[in-house]
Amino acid sequence: MPMYTKESLELLRQRIDLVEVLTPHLQLHRAGAAFKALCPFHEEKTPSFIVQRGDSHYHCFGCGAHGDAIAFLMNNVKMSFTEAVEHLAERFGVPLEKMDASEEVKGPSKSVLKEALDRAARLYHFLLLHSEEGQKALEYLYQRGIDLDFIRTFQIGYASNSPDLLKRFLYAQNVSEEVLLETGLIAASSKRDFFCDRITFPIRDPMGAVIGFSARKFKEETYGGKYINTSETPLFKKSQVLFALSYCRQKIAKERKAIIVEGQIDALRLIHSGFNYTVAGQGTAFGEGHVRELCHLGVNHVYLALDGDTAGQEAAVKIGHLFQRKGVEVTVISLPPGADPDSLLKERGPTYFQDLLGQGKDYLTFLFAHLAKTLDPTSPSQKNEIIKSITERISDWEQPVMAYESMRKLAQIADIPESALPFDPNRSPHVALQTRALAAVSGIDPHRILEGDLLRWLLLRGETEPKFVELITANLKPKHFRIAPCRRLFERYLELYHEQKPRDLLSLAIDLDDNEGQLLISEIMDKKINLQRAEEGIKETIHKILLREWMDQREAIKMKIHSGKCSDEEALELARQFDAIKKNPPAVVLISQPAQN
Repeated sequence: MPMYTKESLELLRQRIDLVEVLTPHLQLHRAGAAFKALCPFHEEKTPSFIVQRGDSHYHCFGCGAHGDAIAFLMNNVKMSFTEAVEHLAERFGVPLEKMDASEEVKGPSKSVLKEALDRAARLYHFLLLHSEEGQKALEYLYQRGIDLDFIRTFQIGYASNSPDLLKRFLYAQNVSEEVLLETGLIAASSKRDFFCDRITFPIRDPMGAVIGFSARKFKEETYGGKYINTSETPLFKKSQVLFALSYCRQKIAKERKAIIVEGQIDALRLIHSGFNYTVAGQGTAFGEGHVRELCHLGVNHVYLALDGDTAGQEAAVKIGHLFQRKGVEVTVISLPPGADPDSLLKERGPTYFQDLLGQGKDYLTFLFAHLAKTLDPTSPSQKNEIIKSITERISDWEQPVMAYESMRKLAQIADIPESALPFDPNRSPHVALQTRALAAVSGIDPHRILEGDLLRWLLLRGETEPKFVELITANLKPKHFRIAPCRRLFERYLELYHEQKPRDLLSLAIDLDDNEGQLLISEIMDKKINLQRAEEGIKETIHKILLREWMDQREAIKMKIHSGKCSDEEALELARQFDAIKKNPPAVVLISQPAQN
C-alpha cells in the first residue's frame, strides 16, 4: 500500500473543493452561503446534509455524519483511504510523492495512462458515429437492439480497420509510445494498434475513469475470439475488475445487493433497463478478487443471472460457492435454455426479468437440483453422493451461522433427518473454532481490532461531539494502548483536540508521516458502524480496554506468585493484591453533563 509525503498531502488538502467532490454523488441545492442535500447515510425527506461554502467538512444534522472529502469517498463510495487520496489527487491535479522513493513504480503516472485511454475512448466513439467504416458496426448494434441513447450512455465505439490509426492520432497529441505500450493500446510485438475492426466497450475503474477496453468482433472474418480485452496493465487487472461497477457502485453499496452476469452487453442492457446494480466478470472466471470487491461494498445478497446453458449452470455452482463461503446469500436465476439477459430484455422487457429475479432459487436448492441432473436422488448410493458433495462445500464456508443453517436446510431439501448428514449441524461450534483458528493463522491481532474500534469512534464523532472526547480521556490514557500506531494516533488526536485544530482524516494522515499511521487510518475506517449508537458503542469499547488492563494486572500477579521466586511473605502480599484487584472490576467513569436551564 503506497504511503505519501506530508508535503504532497498538504498540497492536496489545499486544492480540494468539497462541493466539487460531492456534486457527482448528491443533488446539492444552494441555501445562502451553504449547500444542502438529502443525506446519503440515512433515509430522510427533508435535507439535513449541509456543506458551508469554503469549508472542508460536511455535516448531517439528522444522523450526525461528519467528515471531509476522504471520509465521504470512504463511507459513501466505499473507497479505501489510498483509493480516495489517489482519486482526489487525480481530480485536482496534485502529484503524489511516495515516502520511500525506492519503492516508486517507474514509468508514466496513472493519470497520464488514464488520459491516453480516455482519448482513445473518445476517438473510438467518434469513429463509430461519424466514420464511413464505422457505419457497418453501427448497423450491427442497431440490429442487436442497441439504440443511440445506449451507445452514447456507455460510450461504445469502433476501432478502425486501419492498424495504426489510433497510434497516429495519439502521437499527434504528444502521447508517447511508452504510454501506448503501458496502456495496452498498441501491441508490444508489432507496435500496431491492439484493437482493430472491432466494436469497443470502455472498461472503467469504480470511479468511471477508462482503464482498458473490451472489443467484440462483428464480422466472421475478423481474426481472434469473439471478445478480446486489454492485456494486463498497471491499471487493468482482470481478476480484480468488475465490468460496469462505475455505473452501479453507489446503488450496490446502498442496497447491499448485486446482479452478476457473464457478458458486458448483458450488464449494460440491465443497467440501461433500470437494474443499475449489475456487474460482470472481465473476460475470465469470476473469482475471489471479484467477490472481495463486492463484499467490500457490503453486499449481502447476489443474484446470479448467468446464461441458461450448461456452462452457465456450472459457473453458477462455482460462483455461488465463493459468495456463500463469505456469508453472502445467493439466488440463482433460471434463464431459458440458450437465453441471456440481453436477449430476454429485448424480447420480453424489464417486467419479465424482474419476475425472474423473484422466482430465483436459493443456492442450496439450485445446487441439489443441478447435481440431481447427473446423479439419481432416488438411488440411496447416488443420493449419498449428492449429500456428500454438498456437505463438503458447506464445510468450507467461513461463517458458522451460514454453515449451520445451510446444513439444516439441506436436510429439508433432501428429505432426510439432520442426524443422517455426514456433517452434524449440532457440531457447528467446530466451524466457529476453525474460523477462529484461521483468523489466528492469518495474523489478526485482537488488540489492534479493539483499539481500532475506539479510534474509529473518535475519528467519526469526536469533532462534532466533544463530550465523547471528554468521556474517552476521562477513562483512557496513551498507556492503555498496546499497539504503537494506535497509541501515536490517539496521542496526536488529543494534541489537535486541545489545540483546537482540524482532526479530519487528511490532517491526521499529514501529521502521522509514517507508513503505519496512514495504513492504520485506512484500516480502521474500513469497518462499518452504527453512528446512532455512538455513546453506547464508545462506553462498550472503553470498558473492554479497561477490562483488558484489569485482567492483565491479575495475570501478572499470578505469574509472579507461581514463578517460585517469591518469599512466603511476598507471595502473601501478592495474593492480597490479587484479591483486592479481583474485587474491584473496572467501570467506565461517566462525565458530568452540563446543567439544564
